[in-house]
Amino acid sequence: MEDNARVILQTFIAQFDALTDEEKEMIADNLVVEAYPKGKVLVKAGEVCSKCYFVLKGCLRQYMMVDDVEKTTQFFTENEAAVLFTSYTNQTRSESFLSCVEDTVVILGDMNEEAAMYEKFPKLQQITRAMMEQDFGKTQDHLSRFIASTAEERYLNLMETRPDLLQRVPLNQLASYIGITPESLSRIRKRIQKSS
Repeated sequence: MEDNARVILQTFIAQFDALTDEEKEMIADNLVVEAYPKGKVLVKAGEVCSKCYFVLKGCLRQYMMVDDVEKTTQFFTENEAAVLFTSYTNQTRSESFLSCVEDTVVILGDMNEEAAMYEKFPKLQQITRAMMEQDFGKTQDHLSRFIASTAEERYLNLMETRPDLLQRVPLNQLASYIGITPESLSRIRKRIQKSS
């Protein structure tokens, strides 16, 4: 693991007060950290998702191809787990792609490694479960808001809840994420700028 990735990992693990310093060091030594360049496709539709990713630095995008058009369904940034869940847990072919929007550093895991780590470090399983429950809650809230809102409301919500994406993600991917064309997004942005 390169030094920079190691520092990022240690900084992340340091926040968990439930772990002793010795446990933090041992966990850091046992985790697999990988760095991927911008544009790298980690999982393609039709492949089985055999890994799970936890973003330490960077941004991943989940998307599907619908009538030869990319439809972005999720972005994963720092401190978020990215896994194509159905494919990963059932070991079935994925319907989605997972790719790097930016140069990205992730903790890489698979089911066997996870089971071994949880056996070795029981507290880690509790931490992971709490984080997954929090992510699940966020996803449910996001989906409910998304279904019940207009395109402009979706964009305003994005400005409020994930403003970093507006700087980090290309316009066409943002538009796809909120379910509109890039041209419609440009019009919404101009309207919002005029009214503020």
